[in-house]
Amino acid sequence: MEEGQERLQRTLARAGFGSRRSCEEIIGAGRVTIDGMVAILGSRVTLGQQEVKVDGHIVNLDPNVRYYALHKPAGVVTTMSDPQGRTDITTFLPTEGPRVFPVGRLDRDTEGLLLLTNDGELANRLTHPSFGVEKEYLAEVEGPASDKQLARMRSGVDLEDGPAHATRIREVGKVGDRVALRVVMTEGRKREVRRLLAAVGLPVVRLVRLRVGPVLLGDLAPGDLRELSHEDLIGLYTAAGL
Repeated sequence: MEEGQERLQRTLARAGFGSRRSCEEIIGAGRVTIDGMVAILGSRVTLGQQEVKVDGHIVNLDPNVRYYALHKPAGVVTTMSDPQGRTDITTFLPTEGPRVFPVGRLDRDTEGLLLLTNDGELANRLTHPSFGVEKEYLAEVEGPASDKQLARMRSGVDLEDGPAHATRIREVGKVGDRVALRVVMTEGRKREVRRLLAAVGLPVVRLVRLRVGPVLLGDLAPGDLRELSHEDLIGLYTAAGL
């Protein structure tokens, strides 16, 4: 085997297509191409020099690129270290392998889905408001929440750092005086969801991020980490316009 080459099934497995056995099945089904030619079992890839596609989608061959989803618990700061000694997200990250960084931030009291990667271009597009990538939250607020309050959030509210609005918002539950709201945003300014809700008279009791683009928090437990699947990555790249 030439220097810089590796078996195609190993490349696909590392890129998130499942086990080597399942990658062999993908290759055998004729779904993989190398430089435009349909690959066969036993094919090898020269990293950094050849283009590999699965179902027409380009596969990132850089062995050092990583993509993760973390369920950030409440009380954890979204930094790689903290001078005040508070628990930071490195507690939950792999101790070996390439270093990854958070895609945007969740404030200390907010929990839920946090993406991490060392793919700088994707991270920039997921966080920059001009690309309009949706972030969905479940907000438990001190209610009741009136139709007028929800309409104000949709139309826009002036905050100290400029106007803000929810792309979509709806009530999904109620327990006593507390109301559960689903809130979809396309920006990610500091504590923006909390400030927007407070501005219309709905102070937040608990806030959980459920989704970034097409990637869902799902049943990922607080503190747990998972590698993003190829389907996740296709969805994120599409949402980010890459």
